[in-house]
Amino acid sequence: MLVSVTTTPPRRRTRAELETARETRLPDLIADNLCVLLAGINPGLSSAADGHHFANPGNRLWPALYRSGFTPDLLSADREQELLGLGIGITSIVRRPTVRAAELTKSEYLEGGKQLRQRVLDRRPEWLALLGVTGYRAAFDAPGAQVGLQPETIGTTRIWVLPNPSGLNAHYPPAALATEFARLRIAAGLQDRSGIVGDQA
Repeated sequence: MLVSVTTTPPRRRTRAELETARETRLPDLIADNLCVLLAGINPGLSSAADGHHFANPGNRLWPALYRSGFTPDLLSADREQELLGLGIGITSIVRRPTVRAAELTKSEYLEGGKQLRQRVLDRRPEWLALLGVTGYRAAFDAPGAQVGLQPETIGTTRIWVLPNPSGLNAHYPPAALATEFARLRIAAGLQDRSGIVGDQA
């Protein structure tokens, strides 16, 4: 027998709710000795309002993690805690939520980079994966950085820059985004948990 499953789309936040979220600081999704710690640039207002990382429906992080083999099924922001059991965490370079990263200042990036380095030294993930080369360049004073493995390390933690999964990033359509995420998964020595990628990525 076929069962019809319907999903309720996320409720659209009012302007007042989003403005109030500017004062919110999302807690890190983090533990000691993770395999991969993902670091976004900063939370969006909708994520801050919802209390979950990458909660904007237009963000492609969750599909990219699944299509690249990091997760066994397609997670959503409200299931983010399941990442810890897979050895994956989430943090941000800058804590302050904004509509767009363009609202951040150079000093916020640099201070955020210093705080992120300390977080990594304290928690010792195997890999720090920056979600967006622009944020990495600004926070780590690395103007020539490109997507992929970086020469710098933080203690024993290796650094990899992934494309920004924002829906606004037209340079990386979904398939290309998943391919870049899979490159990191393979470098980190993780098997394809999705069963849809294999190790051809």
